[in-house]
Amino acid sequence: MAANLSELRVPKTVLEIIRDLEKAGFQAWAVGGAVRDALLGRADLDWDLATDATPDQVRTVFGRKRTIPVGVEFGTVGVLDEAGVLHEVTTFRRDVRTDGRHAEVEFGASLEEDLARRDFTVNAIAYSPSRAELYDPFHGQGDLAARVIRAVGDPSARMREDRLRALRALRFSARLGFELEGKTWDAIRDSAPHLTRLSAERVKQEIEKTMDQVSAPSRALTLWRDSGALGVLVPELAGVSEEALRALDCAAQPGLHKRPGRRLTRLAVLFSDIPEADALAAATRLRFSKHEAQWVATIAGQWSRLGPAISAAVRDGSTTATDVRRWIAAIGRLQLGAFFRVASARWAAGRAMGASGAPTAQAVHSMYRRSLRAALTEPVDLRDLAIDGDDLRQAGITPGPELGKILSLLLELVLDDPGKNARDQLLDEARRLHSRTN
Repeated sequence: MAANLSELRVPKTVLEIIRDLEKAGFQAWAVGGAVRDALLGRADLDWDLATDATPDQVRTVFGRKRTIPVGVEFGTVGVLDEAGVLHEVTTFRRDVRTDGRHAEVEFGASLEEDLARRDFTVNAIAYSPSRAELYDPFHGQGDLAARVIRAVGDPSARMREDRLRALRALRFSARLGFELEGKTWDAIRDSAPHLTRLSAERVKQEIEKTMDQVSAPSRALTLWRDSGALGVLVPELAGVSEEALRALDCAAQPGLHKRPGRRLTRLAVLFSDIPEADALAAATRLRFSKHEAQWVATIAGQWSRLGPAISAAVRDGSTTATDVRRWIAAIGRLQLGAFFRVASARWAAGRAMGASGAPTAQAVHSMYRRSLRAALTEPVDLRDLAIDGDDLRQAGITPGPELGKILSLLLELVLDDPGKNARDQLLDEARRLHSRTN
């Protein structure tokens, strides 16, 4: 791959950090993902640097106010540019020993030794703007041209050094649309049983990065599944269907929602094949926040419970107004949009796969608009009833389980016939229900 160095547009603020290090007598190279993405013509805001300066020397060059010791024991100092953006500057290093996740390093290494400890050849390219020079001892440019993810050196050794590399390889392959080199793929599969060494937080971060960065997450999660990583790390998803995986890609329509919403929608789609309790247990174990875990599990559970019936009714055009109100009551007015994003993704995936049970896009759009109108104008919630608990207490119904049950029965009545949502009618019905139980 013949690189056009004039297209490697390093931001001015990063060039200034490099200039200051070189003026102080040190080497400074741009490394890692930013160089890779620049060579591919992709924008990257996170430019990391490697230098022969020690962490203390880096802090001396830039001063304590502009530096943050983000990982000094591993050689990394965060340097703030003029815009307040942090860039990681890491001392050339070599690994002394590793436990499969964390390495003990020593400084005083050469640039080539530093690049040799990196994960994949496409990430082991260094660029010196001042020299207009690319340093590529492991032929990463060739793998960029061939669209291949290849481990630096011995793939099995790379995976043993850091088990997270297996998941990173799967994400890079899916994000870039690259193939996994054969021996690297074999090492990833061999590494799968050992992925339990990874913390739940690290696994969660990889899932989030996949949902945020990969335009077609189905490719990444298929690799997770086929390598054995999914069954080891999220056993509830070991049998995830092809439709659920394909639906991940359909849940990212441009302009549908911003990134945090897209991530949660995709997570709900991913878990939409399994019961709500299993989805909640998995999301909680992966250290998603209580709110995120509950939201994902709730939406996924709603699809699991209601999806088949709604799919059949929308496909056949047999949906009644009562059906719509009951679905909204079961889903919740505030969660209706989220449910339809997941449902639309599942239906779109079904159509793409030629499934006969998937409703048409036009039918889905019509159903969504109809549901929105009903949610805004019709009684679908206990709070929409013309009476409340105070009214029932004044009518002589003792507070307790019976009162709540009567309110639920009144809502059922109104879902069937909104015309009965009148105070006097509901009070009469409440008294009748109360007398029947006493």
